[in-house]
Amino acid sequence: MAKNFTLFFLGLLLSVTTFAQTSSVTGKVLDPDGNAAPFANVLLYNTADSALVKAGYSNNDGKYILGPVTAGNYFTRVSFTGYANYESSAFDLKKGEKLSQADIKMVEVSTSLKDVQIVAHKAMVTIKPDMTVFNVEGTANAIGENAFDLLRKAPGVVVDNNDNVMLLGKSGVRVYIDGKPSPLSATDLANMLRGMQSDQIESYEIITNPSSKYDAEGNAGIINIKMKRDKNLGANATLNLGYAIGIHPKYNGSVSANYRSKKFNAFGSYGANAGKRQNFMDSHREQFSTAFDQTNIMISEMLNHNFRGGVDFFLGKKHTIGLLVNGFLAAGDFTTENRTKISDLSSGSPINLLVADGVRSISRKNINSNANYRYDDGKGVSLNLDADYGTFDLQNNAFQPNIYYDPSGQNVILERNFKTQAPTLIDIYTFKADYERPLWKGKLGLGGKYSYVTTNNTFNFFDLIGSQEIKDTARSNSFLYTENINAAYLNYQRQFGKWGLMAGVRAEQTNSVGDLTSTQQHDNSLVERHYLNFFPSAGITYSPGQKNMFRLNYSRRIDRPKYENLNPFEFQLNEQSFRKGNPFLQPQYTHNVQFTHTYKYTLNTTVSYSHTNNFFTNITDVEDSVATYITMENLKSQKVASIAVSYPRQITKWWSTFTNTSLSNVRNQANLGENRVIDISQTTFNVFHQSTFNIPWGIRLQLSGWYNSASLWGANFRTNPLGTIEAGLIKNFMKDRATLKLALSDIFFTQQWNSHQVYGDLDLRVNGGWESRQVKVNFTYLFGNNKVKSARKRKTGLDDEKDRAGGSGNGGR
Repeated sequence: MAKNFTLFFLGLLLSVTTFAQTSSVTGKVLDPDGNAAPFANVLLYNTADSALVKAGYSNNDGKYILGPVTAGNYFTRVSFTGYANYESSAFDLKKGEKLSQADIKMVEVSTSLKDVQIVAHKAMVTIKPDMTVFNVEGTANAIGENAFDLLRKAPGVVVDNNDNVMLLGKSGVRVYIDGKPSPLSATDLANMLRGMQSDQIESYEIITNPSSKYDAEGNAGIINIKMKRDKNLGANATLNLGYAIGIHPKYNGSVSANYRSKKFNAFGSYGANAGKRQNFMDSHREQFSTAFDQTNIMISEMLNHNFRGGVDFFLGKKHTIGLLVNGFLAAGDFTTENRTKISDLSSGSPINLLVADGVRSISRKNINSNANYRYDDGKGVSLNLDADYGTFDLQNNAFQPNIYYDPSGQNVILERNFKTQAPTLIDIYTFKADYERPLWKGKLGLGGKYSYVTTNNTFNFFDLIGSQEIKDTARSNSFLYTENINAAYLNYQRQFGKWGLMAGVRAEQTNSVGDLTSTQQHDNSLVERHYLNFFPSAGITYSPGQKNMFRLNYSRRIDRPKYENLNPFEFQLNEQSFRKGNPFLQPQYTHNVQFTHTYKYTLNTTVSYSHTNNFFTNITDVEDSVATYITMENLKSQKVASIAVSYPRQITKWWSTFTNTSLSNVRNQANLGENRVIDISQTTFNVFHQSTFNIPWGIRLQLSGWYNSASLWGANFRTNPLGTIEAGLIKNFMKDRATLKLALSDIFFTQQWNSHQVYGDLDLRVNGGWESRQVKVNFTYLFGNNKVKSARKRKTGLDDEKDRAGGSGNGGR
């Protein structure tokens, strides 16, 4: 692994290539003191129609180059935060000419620092005072990727082997899509995001310390996935087709359209993908006096659809009414080849062989609707109202044989087969209001939200005896969970010269009831909770000059259990391995403190610390002498300290890089009974690097790689290091309306995980991987006006609830 990364970075240093330019424009941008002004936006326009011809930015020395371009009459515009925009006079550029412009000295203006971009021209990462933006659109290594796998490349983000997303070393990340949180479990959310292709995504917004305006859910912060939109009046459409092959072929396609006039904007998109996805998971466990060696090959074959459509009506300059509908449909089968060799631990003598080749049929349906009204007087006073309804229909039907053979594998000793039906129906109703106005030379924000959620879970268990299906009423049951959250918030922010202040508080009152119906008596058949919490947040920014910006933030956050984790049903891999819910799971509360320094709008350093009480996470334990299970438990606490550094750099005019690194220490502590004390810590290092080369014939080459050192998963699993190296090419043609992309992911097939835990009477080692090495081809074509102004970006009321709606399906990678 280390050798591969060494070769990779040596390869980057040896990849120096010069190439001939046609006509080009060069120059240098200076600040008011005459020093170089790096990363200023430099744009080249056609004088005749003011159409943008080329976009670029100044490097660390303040120099820029715009080209290659054809001969013509042009003018340039330069913009840089804190300075007045500069526009040159028109000039003629001859064929083959390399025109050098006079140095451009920017003029300072007195404006507050609101949005600080680290680079221009859709740089990979943009640093803002309240978030970090990871731009996806136009990057070659996003080709053929889906929304979930792209998360691995985002700054400070780690995706573990169980599809859980972590940010700066912390779990509990809220994933939003266009400002609306998803209500799904980790597995179902991962499957939905895998149904979204990179061509549909503009960027990821990473908000590590949300203000009181946001729902208090999510101790690690928010990742908002912004879908692509269009620009200016007119109509257009985009067609995208993709193909990928690892072990199995995969296909994807999407189409999006947008029409905008002065009175309304209509927009819509549809995407689909299909194909087989294969992964494997092997384990060795020692449990009391018995050893179990298990192998699993899991193949999912799914057809996924996602859609989105809406319209905004502009009622004059101050009023807008909007309607929005979106959702996804997915269906397919999930097959497992499961073998478990059972042997005596002391002697090593084989006892028997368990064969459990299961089949699971899965379907997921989701439709969300939103009605929105917005008032904006253009002077800082705004009112935003959202009414939402979302419905989820998750179906999971499984056939699970359990056939025991003698050690030779030839003679059947015992056979127990069963079927399960596990439908989940979820309805979500929300209404929210947000109001902002200028006050005392600052901005006051206040609002409220009402949400009501019902989740109806049924679990039917059938024993298969011959051709008969006999319902086991003792193992069948239903679980109805209802939850109401009432919230209100107050937020104020103001600029005092070089200092900025933000402070707010959010109150959330929660009422929930979990009702289990079963023929068996349970101590946990009815769980009812009512609680009121306050969540303060505050931030201070300081900008002593154009080169430095400092930010200090604090917030208190909550994570409520996902609905499926409260459900006491059992879902089995075989009769010796299963997962079950915990209706007694308590919410977890987190205090976050974060300090950020940005230097020259490029070098970004973040130091953070968090303390979580009642931290809930996965625990793997023994059920009896032969069976193990996974469930969620509340630990006493989790403490996380981290430092993250990101830095983009223009090495030469044809070679640019971006590097993101983080170092975190995680400590979990709990006392869950005799021989079940947890006190474990792990320091983890993560790095992501991407180099982009402009090579001849207008082709861009991108090489990237990431590496995660040993880390913690769940309560006490230690995982081994893993990483990957990828390469991609991108070429625009047909007057930039068509784009062809080619990529190879996980070139050295190193994206495989390995973990180990010792807990109570269980010693468990698990390793796995998936068909991560793939060749991907993608073609995109734009029809119509390529400058159609974007559809209005708005955040609906299904924020918190959508991310918690849990399905019972475990299909996926």
